[in-house]
Amino acid sequence: MTTLDDPYAAGSRETTEGRVYTVTGGDWDQTFGADPHEDERLVVNMGPQHPSTHGVLRLVLDLEGETVTKARVVIGYLHTGIEKTTEYRTWTQGTTLVTRMDYLAPLYNETAYCLAVEKLLGIEAPPRAQTIRVLVMEINRIASHLVGLATGGMELGALTAMTNGFRERELALDLLEEITGLRMNHAYVRPGGVAQDLPEGAVEHIREFLAVMPERVAGFHRLLTGQPIWQRRLKDVGYLDVTGCVALGVTGPVLRAAGLPWDLRKVEPYLGYQTYDFEVPTTDTCDAWGRYLVRMAEINESLKLIGQALDRLEPGPVMVEDKKIAWPAQLSLGADGLGQSMEHVRHIMGQSMEALIHHFKLVTEGFRVPAGQVYVPIESPRGELGYHVVSDGGTRPFRVHVRDPSFTNLQATAAMSEGGMIADVIAAIASIDPVMGGVDR
Repeated sequence: MTTLDDPYAAGSRETTEGRVYTVTGGDWDQTFGADPHEDERLVVNMGPQHPSTHGVLRLVLDLEGETVTKARVVIGYLHTGIEKTTEYRTWTQGTTLVTRMDYLAPLYNETAYCLAVEKLLGIEAPPRAQTIRVLVMEINRIASHLVGLATGGMELGALTAMTNGFRERELALDLLEEITGLRMNHAYVRPGGVAQDLPEGAVEHIREFLAVMPERVAGFHRLLTGQPIWQRRLKDVGYLDVTGCVALGVTGPVLRAAGLPWDLRKVEPYLGYQTYDFEVPTTDTCDAWGRYLVRMAEINESLKLIGQALDRLEPGPVMVEDKKIAWPAQLSLGADGLGQSMEHVRHIMGQSMEALIHHFKLVTEGFRVPAGQVYVPIESPRGELGYHVVSDGGTRPFRVHVRDPSFTNLQATAAMSEGGMIADVIAAIASIDPVMGGVDR
């Protein structure tokens, strides 16, 4: 609260339109300004419009020469307000919102949110739906890691890494588009299951993807892993050991590159991950180099998981049978794309007034969720993605709060960067691989 003698208090004056306030950013000298006794200190803004800040991120760096003496992270430039907006939408509509947080791993947000809603409802998605969730998430993990590799390569000047990374990502996005109808922001995972079953031919196309990708991953290793410049830009850069990771709450590849095999798919399994055969890649380098190696190894592990998911796909429903929850339960692929099945439209429009009323209420009002609160974490490509969901018994969430790994992991920026060169800040941020949509949710 400001006082009258506060030099930075907002001024005001009365006008014919009401009271007008004049707000100034007068705290620059106190917060970021240079000390007049430090002639060699230079304060530099890197971002938020900068090609190497890995998104709409602002870094305020104190420099002595090219050495970073202090690094501060400034966030909030995307200001999406997604968490608050969910309170004004139905439980099913929430899927359309949360998928836009970490827009490089949208299916993880959808799945974590729906697992939380299902826990409140006391229901479980059918086995086929759970397997499909694992399938699309692991395809999404590969796509996300490829973007991290591609953008990190671009920021460090390895342009072939960028073009190749996005080339392989297109293969993954083609599969997700075929399965869900969209390349990103799918809203495919719904409370109670998934929006629709796998389309005809999708399994064969996924197997073709599995046949191609191992050689593409090996190509990245031939291109980058033995490259002296790539090694010198990443080795011993952005150092953060296990103690630092745990103290800051850092998870994901950054933590595993410090030697701790912490992966929620193993330690707190969900969707039957405990029945799959896969490893948790780790290194003990604690630097950007180790994070690169961990992500490359995780792509191979995801390929193994996708193959196993395909092998265990059994015929069955992809949405719970409860008609008071299942929405949309009657979708089909037509010549014009995704839409309601004609059989369902015929039933609700011409055969049953009760079915039409139920359909109308389910779409416009939504279903009720028993009062309570839950926290459900899953392992996203960036670490622990947790959803704290609160219901007051109504048709809309009372509160949705997300533990986004990008937001938490960005705390490590100062620890990784201070004492290093300004050029190493770029490599350190790229090795965290933050997505600002999740940070500024």
